[in-house]
Amino acid sequence: MADSAIVTPGAPAEGAPGTDAKRRHDPAARGFASDNYAGAHPEILAAIALANGGHQVAYGEDDYTAHLQDVFRGHFGPRAEVFPVFNGTGANVVALQAVTDRWGAVIAAESAHIHVDECGAPERVGGLKLLTVPTEHGKLTPELIDRQAYGWDDEHRAMPQVVSITQTTELGSCYTPEEIRAICDHAHEHGMKVHLDGSRIANAAASLGVPLREFTTDAGIDILSFGGTKNGLIFGECVVVLNPDAVRAMKHLRKLSMQLASKMRFVAVQFEALLSGDLWLRSASHANAMAKRLETAARAVDGVDIIHPVQSNAVFAALPHDVSERLQKNYRFYFWDEPAGVVRWMCAFDTTEADVDAFTAALAEEMAK
Repeated sequence: MADSAIVTPGAPAEGAPGTDAKRRHDPAARGFASDNYAGAHPEILAAIALANGGHQVAYGEDDYTAHLQDVFRGHFGPRAEVFPVFNGTGANVVALQAVTDRWGAVIAAESAHIHVDECGAPERVGGLKLLTVPTEHGKLTPELIDRQAYGWDDEHRAMPQVVSITQTTELGSCYTPEEIRAICDHAHEHGMKVHLDGSRIANAAASLGVPLREFTTDAGIDILSFGGTKNGLIFGECVVVLNPDAVRAMKHLRKLSMQLASKMRFVAVQFEALLSGDLWLRSASHANAMAKRLETAARAVDGVDIIHPVQSNAVFAALPHDVSERLQKNYRFYFWDEPAGVVRWMCAFDTTEADVDAFTAALAEEMAK
């Protein structure tokens, strides 16, 4: 190879703008810790570059954010209203505040992200009470909701006003449209609203093989958090209001909650790239397929126990603690329940068959020691 063809790591491609930044990671590195570890999809990077240059009105008054309303309505129906925010916790807190009073409470699964992984933000920042219920595979049912759905006239108890479900769940399972419709009908009969945490909503649609609106708008969901960063975006999530009659003053609430981006066009254009075509579905379907490949290979390894149904891009397994620790020296992944030896393996839009095969070969080698 001629010297002129050698590209220094971190250097720009020929004709690209220069930068003083340097690459500080190995782009060939792969792991199974989180779909958040993946970089940005090339089509998302191209969209951001497209939206760059010139001046656009700030704080969501730009052309890209205006068009985003039509993009989301194409998936969720003509009454949908979309409000881009910075991150998933922000989306959940803003959405839940929008459908609760100051004395309100939210019923959720004990494993819900809003309960386990958001540092108390719904309660401390949102000012609401979480009422949790133990579940199987992270899924609520009308019967489980009834364990907390009582006491609306008791001034000594926070009033249940919202049911929050996660799709796909934190344990990788997926609600069917019929299951969500039953939850929504039950909640609405009690005067409660329903929020859907959709950080991996694209993986659910890919798993179910149905349009997004079939298990959201058509099933009775009032408001949802729509995830992007786990499916190839750099930053940004959205609050999607499906029932405008259920909320009030969303613009003010978003600003009050410190979730109003000044250069919102760069959030909006990512979602336009994701949802205007089939990028969202292609990426999620691929991640799901890689998780299925991982599950199949891991099940074939003696001593590995898959403990939850693999219905999205997550695989939960139980294996000896020392095996996990040895594997973690070369592959990043998290313990889910360390005392029980349960780990979580996540696949992303850029996970390859070779990545899965190399990891499961290492798994088999370590288990055989």
